[in-house]
Amino acid sequence: MGQLLNIAPASRWRAFFVLLFAMAVCTAGSRAAQSGPSALPPLAQTGKPDAAGARALLERFRATGPAGDYYLEFELHALPRRGEEKVYRGKLWGARNEQGAITRVEVRDSAGQIHRWLLQNGATAAAWSRAAAGPPGPLADGALLAPLIPGVELSAFDLLMPYLYWPDFELTRIDRIRGRPAHTFVFRAPVAFTKAHPQVAFVRAYLDTQFNALMQAERLDANGQVLTTFSLGELKKIGEQWMIKSIDLRNETSRDKTRFLVTAVALGLDLATTLFEPARLNEDVAPPRTDQLVRLAP
Repeated sequence: MGQLLNIAPASRWRAFFVLLFAMAVCTAGSRAAQSGPSALPPLAQTGKPDAAGARALLERFRATGPAGDYYLEFELHALPRRGEEKVYRGKLWGARNEQGAITRVEVRDSAGQIHRWLLQNGATAAAWSRAAAGPPGPLADGALLAPLIPGVELSAFDLLMPYLYWPDFELTRIDRIRGRPAHTFVFRAPVAFTKAHPQVAFVRAYLDTQFNALMQAERLDANGQVLTTFSLGELKKIGEQWMIKSIDLRNETSRDKTRFLVTAVALGLDLATTLFEPARLNEDVAPPRTDQLVRLAP
């Protein structure tokens, strides 16, 4: 197994890209409703769930995911506050095993080298990486918050979203995010996590009250200062389902941003289990057939 990441156990873990589908269970009307007025009165708190209700909301969110295996092609658009935009292309394969969701990710850097990661979710989460030159190996605990490749605001922490399973959490209030009411959760980092990553004390996440979709998440320091922001972007309808087309990740200190943009999707696949073995990160994997892919226009 790979390096343990000081992530609290949970019965059904899921990786960041599985959550893409959970966040996309919306309708055309819900997408239009997100563009409401910029200045609206505070929402009433009379309908805020109690502790048991908050836990049920989280459990329902964790249990949501696609049926069957799947494949994504994506672009990472690095958008620095100063400097030119850079685009990195990647691929992702996702499935489930007896431990939970498992995801294989690869990204090509600016030098044309391919970097790969394997993310195992479950009662004991683990991650492995394979750099552009070198054998696969467990991802070091200290690398959890580091950029996957230099110049992007995307880390293994963003892929795994471990805060959704931290045991110390509270549903604090109902807020309005992009014109829609959302349950505001505050997750307090476990002691083991703060020892390894003292810069992060809390994560604040907003779940849409109607669709239980993750609209935004923020990492905060001990003083409540927002360090990074993850926010839901554009949606795209494939068949009868709305799914994520873009997500923004922003460093609130540097103001640099990375946009995750899905460019192609294949659902309902039957992937070989050997594809998700850590030792196989050295091997190239062919994408699905062209006729299985749904291309998403820019």
